[in-house]
Amino acid sequence: MTKRKSSSGPNARKSSKQGDRRRTDFCARSEDVADRTVAFIRSLRIPEGPLHGQNFDLAPFQEKFIRGLLDVDIMTAMLSVGRGQGKSMISAALALAHVMGISDPQPRRQAIIAARVKEQARISWEYVQAIVGLMPAEEQARFTFRQAPRLEISYEGDGDGMIRAVAADAKNLLGLSPTLIIEDEFGHWHPEKGMQLHSALETSAGKRQAKTIVISTSASDDTHPFSQMLDSPPPHSFIIECRAPLGMPADDLDGLKAANPGSEFGIGPSLEWLQEQARVAIQRGGQALTGFRLYSLNQRVSDVGKAQLITADEWQSCEVGEMPPREGECIVGLDLGGSRSMSAVALYWYRTGRLEVQGAFPQKPGLADRGEADGVKDRYLQMADRGELLTTGESTVQVGPWLRRIWDDLVRDADVRAIVCDRYRQAELMDAMAAAGIRVPIVFRGQGFRDGGQDVEGFRKAVFDGEIATTPSLLLRSAAADALVVVDDALNAKVTKMRSLGRIDAISASILAVAEGQRRKAAPARKARLEWL
Repeated sequence: MTKRKSSSGPNARKSSKQGDRRRTDFCARSEDVADRTVAFIRSLRIPEGPLHGQNFDLAPFQEKFIRGLLDVDIMTAMLSVGRGQGKSMISAALALAHVMGISDPQPRRQAIIAARVKEQARISWEYVQAIVGLMPAEEQARFTFRQAPRLEISYEGDGDGMIRAVAADAKNLLGLSPTLIIEDEFGHWHPEKGMQLHSALETSAGKRQAKTIVISTSASDDTHPFSQMLDSPPPHSFIIECRAPLGMPADDLDGLKAANPGSEFGIGPSLEWLQEQARVAIQRGGQALTGFRLYSLNQRVSDVGKAQLITADEWQSCEVGEMPPREGECIVGLDLGGSRSMSAVALYWYRTGRLEVQGAFPQKPGLADRGEADGVKDRYLQMADRGELLTTGESTVQVGPWLRRIWDDLVRDADVRAIVCDRYRQAELMDAMAAAGIRVPIVFRGQGFRDGGQDVEGFRKAVFDGEIATTPSLLLRSAAADALVVVDDALNAKVTKMRSLGRIDAISASILAVAEGQRRKAAPARKARLEWL
């Protein structure tokens, strides 16, 4: 579980004298507000489930989140945990505490619960309605519930307040003046439409210094706005992110505890049930296992399903602790990039299954800047520290010098029988090999359904048959997780960079090398020719 709190920067919002005085007064009693809010939520009764009718019993991570949210310096609080950990219920309780003036004393309070679709927003709205239904009759009389034309809950008393549940349509949110904003399952909002809604709510928050709660399971990749907000939090933010580490088996108990911190305290599914579901998902594999990792382990893995080249678990089965020897014939796969994209080389010894892969970027811009632009933060710097990624050339990867460096550093004494490359870069590769003084047969492959489909199928077969062995590589894990395919009517699949979510050049080079190696391995041995004397 990760907790982060970002401080204000030099461009932090400046308050007026009146606002400074109000904020100072509030700061003096902010701990009292948090204590009062926690006590109020614990006095509420659970409206459904096995614990129906019992009082709320907050898990430690929930109480920390509430106290972090109500810190006077915090404007945005983000919570990311596995499915079933009480996210919607705690957001409904916070909205109720806010609208009743428990956590915010200002009059005419307005809490907005926003979700991807109206039905998702209705869930939190109905939670509030159900909680109120278990309150004393005199308190229930203060509430008015409306379902048409909008999902609204009005509260009369102690300054009055209103809760409104809305869907992700920024055009319908003009004129709002919220004092609390709750964005439910933000990690699964549409990246473009969702950001339009988020931006509309963010601009409206400044009117009355509203606090924003962003609550969700993990998004499926690092480029989603929710992932970027967690990795690069805005000023005045508080974050609790509970995620199982990558590389662990799906049924590992420590990973389940990390992503589901409430299960030990009776919130959501039990750890025993989660472990059983993990084992079922492992047996089924494919989409079942990917979905379990995304929703129950809170990991950033793609849930695209059939459009994936291979799943994260399928690729991790290729990672070994001790590599097989560099014996036999070697095939080199090349994916040549330009100024923005990565170049990659893969060496595959098809007799032993050994696979070595390395990526390359030009020196400008630097790896840190590229990571920020691609939404992966310091991942490229980590790859460079692990020796999986290098920089060469100034603004572009110069293919000739890069190949010479590969031959000196990686190939060494390998028995290279062929270089496999995209047919589109034929002239560039041949000129570069001549400049580097490398004389090796070249195999050019197309990227359409004919050649590309054969290569993808050969690569997948090698993965499933255990004929690829590689060391744990952040470069390859990232590329394999992001690689998607398109499928034609005859169910032929080819890799697509247009729909892929990140840099997949390392896996593209691996596909070329492994597929060619598998073809040569399957080819019949040539018989010696007889000569008559």
